[in-house]
Parts: sequence; C-alpha cells; structure tokens
Amino acid sequence: MSKLVTIYGGSGFVGRYIARRMAKEGWRVRVAVRRPNEAMHVKPYGVPGQVEPVFCNIRDDASVAAVMAGSDAVVNCVGVLNEIGKNTFSAVQSEGAGRIARIAADTGVERLVHVSAIGADAEGASEYARTKAAGEAAVLEAFPGAMILRPSIIFGAEDQFFNRFAGMTRFGPILPIAGGATRFQPVYVDDVAKAAVAGLTGSAAPGTYELGGPEVKSFADLMAQMLDVIHRRRIVVSLPNFVARIMAFGFDLAQSATFGLFTNGLLTRDQLKSLNSDNVVAEGAKGLVDLGIEPVTLGSVLPDYLWKFRPSGQYDELMKSAGNLRGDV
Repeated sequence: MSKLVTIYGGSGFVGRYIARRMAKEGWRVRVAVRRPNEAMHVKPYGVPGQVEPVFCNIRDDASVAAVMAGSDAVVNCVGVLNEIGKNTFSAVQSEGAGRIARIAADTGVERLVHVSAIGADAEGASEYARTKAAGEAAVLEAFPGAMILRPSIIFGAEDQFFNRFAGMTRFGPILPIAGGATRFQPVYVDDVAKAAVAGLTGSAAPGTYELGGPEVKSFADLMAQMLDVIHRRRIVVSLPNFVARIMAFGFDLAQSATFGLFTNGLLTRDQLKSLNSDNVVAEGAKGLVDLGIEPVTLGSVLPDYLWKFRPSGQYDELMKSAGNLRGDV
C-alpha cells in the first residue's frame, strides 16, 4: 500500500495544489474538509480511490483524530481571513492548529507541515497575525519537528486577491484600495505546494520557511500590473486611513447585523490593521531557494487566468490585432 497523507483544508486554494502534487508522488490523499460534497473537484487528481474528500471539523478532537487515522504525514492548510460564526481566528488558526499537531504527535505521524503566513506575530496589531503566531507556537510545542511555511500573498488561478480586484474594475473608472504603499512579495500557489511536498516527503529539513516570489511591489503597483494585464484603464485610489476605517466598520457591521447572511469579503477592520505592515520575506529567513525551488514570476502567470476580465475576454488580443490591421490599411 502506498503512503497516506491527510490534508486539512485540502480542497481550498493552497490545499488542492498540495493534493494534486502528492497524488502525482503516488501517495494516497485524504482531503479533510467541512463540506465533502463541495470538494469533489479533488478526486480526478489521482486514479479512482486515490484522492478522497472526507468530513472533518477541526474544532473537534474526535473528528480530527478520525480522519488522521493511519496517516504517514499531515498538512494543515486551514485558515480564515474573516471570522464567521464559530470559525473565529482563535478557534481555527490557534486552537485548530494546535489540535492537529497534538493528535499527530500522539498517533505517531512521521511528518507535519503547517501553512501559516508572513506577518505571524504574537505582538502583531491584528488578531489574524496574533493567532497565526499562536498556532505556530502550538504546533512546535506538540510537534517540534514540524515544517512551518509562511507565504506572502499567494497568487494563482483561484486566488481571492487579483481575481477580486480585477472583478471590481468592471463597475467604474476608480479602483479604491487601502494601504496602497504596503509592500508584498507575491508567491505562486504551486511554489507553496512544492515546498509543502518537500516537507511531507522528507526531502527538506524541518523548520520555518518564509515564501516569497522574486518581486517585491507595493499594493498600488500590483494593481497597476493587474490593470495592464486586463487591458483596462482605471484610477487606483489609495483611501485615507480614516475613510478606510469607516468603510471597514460599515462592512463588519453589515455582517453582524445580517447574522452572516452578508459576508464581509471586501475589507475588515482586522485586515486594515494587517495592511499597516509590509508582507515580505525577512532578511536571513530560509525560503524557496533553500528548498531548491525557483520562484515563478507574476508576469508569467497573471495573463493565464486574468484574461477573462479583459473588455473582450479571450478575444481581446484578437480584436486588438484586427484593429491594428485596419489602421494599416
């Protein structure tokens, strides 16, 4: 029998790429998610029966232990950007991470990879940063030989960063953002998956790795690059802090007032606090190069999935070429 890996959050943005790569490595892959019926897209990553979604609630010991049974390796990709109901930052990113690590140690799992984030800081301004740091501490306390991955903002076909802002360009000539001067070091999602696979298969040493791409750019510059890719002219406006705070408060209030029927996927007060700090790889930190991974550039990937936001979609380049031909006649 081939080895078994359990991926908590394995149907999500990062988890699905790890699942695909582990299946290609010949492993059996157990994808632990809250809604298995919405995770069927992972099954074709391997031969029939190789990749299977299963139900799991990471807030419950018995549920976590049940899906981990028989696993040789475990990876935790679960995280939240916005608290909804019982899925709070503390419950998911701190307590949930610690629970997975503790049960992995108790059941004799060989290797554990935990996906955290650059900016994890016990003294951070945001609850997101503080609970990410608490999760890392809990993981290392229970499983000292774990690999901790701290990616910067992650891009890829299913991302909720470039796709969201590209979609916003359809609604007006202005693209408002908060924290326009904040610097990011975007990393390709499959590079993060490669790093996780290196830890799960034992080809990389345990430890903490900060993952960033080859380019460091401000939020505003990233939006300018995105606009160039989708062939749209928009005015990128970096909102003053007091305006952004009012907007974030209003969006948070709307989520609370509707009891979660409206989900604040735009801007939360906690996210606004995170935007006060740069999100780049720290000097001297181990990273992709130490794992033998050459990072993929933004420019080589963005056009592959943002074309749908162009004025004429997949035909935009064709129409542009036709227009040039008419000009030559």
